[in-house]
Amino acid sequence: MFRNLPVTFIMITVVLDAMGIGLILPVMPELIMDVRGSDISNAALWGGILSAAFAVMQFLFSPALGNLSDRFGRRPVLLVSLFVMALDYVVMALAGTIWLLLAGRIVGGVTAATHSTASAYMADISPKEKKAQNFGLISAGFGLGFILGPVIGGLLAEFGPRAPFYAAAILAATNLIFGFFVLPETVTPEKRRPFTWRRANPAGGLKYIGALPGVGCLLLVFFFYQVANMVYPAIWAYYTQAAFGWSPGMIGVSLAVYGISMAIVQGSLIRVIIPRLGETRTVWFGLIFNAIMLAIIAFVSNGWLLLALTPLSALGAIVAPALQGIMSQRAPDDQQGELQGLLSSINAVGMIITPLMMTQVFAIFTAPDAAIFLPGAAFLLAAIIMLVSWAIFATSLSRNPTAADAP
Repeated sequence: MFRNLPVTFIMITVVLDAMGIGLILPVMPELIMDVRGSDISNAALWGGILSAAFAVMQFLFSPALGNLSDRFGRRPVLLVSLFVMALDYVVMALAGTIWLLLAGRIVGGVTAATHSTASAYMADISPKEKKAQNFGLISAGFGLGFILGPVIGGLLAEFGPRAPFYAAAILAATNLIFGFFVLPETVTPEKRRPFTWRRANPAGGLKYIGALPGVGCLLLVFFFYQVANMVYPAIWAYYTQAAFGWSPGMIGVSLAVYGISMAIVQGSLIRVIIPRLGETRTVWFGLIFNAIMLAIIAFVSNGWLLLALTPLSALGAIVAPALQGIMSQRAPDDQQGELQGLLSSINAVGMIITPLMMTQVFAIFTAPDAAIFLPGAAFLLAAIIMLVSWAIFATSLSRNPTAADAP
């Protein structure tokens, strides 16, 4: 029983990383208006700046934390990050100026970058044949945090706009205490690798990880997959309101359905799918499936049909853990943290690029003077990008047919 406690700690950490994004969303407009003394329009502008700052910090610091964990171990990086995270939430709860809130989001983006270290820990304790399945647990934890964050934040908002921050601080501190007692170190002395700044950044990580046999192409596949897949959180609320007139409550229900479905796929179904298909076939078919589902969603004309398709679309979430599993198998033990840090940075790039791109496409095809009214146009673009990801993956297999279990 006790040997499962470290995995429980890792799962809670990932959930907290994801909740850190969604927990404060319901209260940010009111909090920003309070500290700025401004209206909702100005609050929305600053809200965008705060969100972008969070994502940029994740992009910049994920490789650094991954490399630090390869040098000093997973345990100290995870525990120190949780300590700083707890303090950061307290600072944001007490913030009286927008600049202190911005500083809090910057620090929060750095501490949330421990997603990479958590993934590296999971890689350390997983046998080769179960890496992808256990990465699915990490993704399921992120999906659970995606669901719980806005729900808990909305409920706590009844006690004031600062209450969710205090709650997040308590959760982080509690998990820190739990991890202090149950988390063993997995990086043995022979696995430790010297820390160098030239590798502890996205460009350096790309250079060294991309040089591993067969990994460079997979990083490109992962990038296009993330850009396409981020269309869901980036555009869903706007799309469903414009196409079907959904209320905020209905939008929340649909997002919860998607999040729960994704957690089931990555936490359970992937343990059936990958052993039967193998990682390579899972990625190959998963990318095609995602492209088809995105194209269908783009042209759905009935809101209830879309809701029925939502759990099915979540099945495409098998791609990311399978890709992580393939790349983790090709990386040596002393580069697992570096690899996961780079993947977290690529994910953060998707969080930056996709909202900017997809909201512009949505605006063009829903404008009053639009030549074609198509609220789902962003999903059609995402389907095309997903096909690009599949084409790159298929090309890499044709060049190296012995790479794995290719169809």
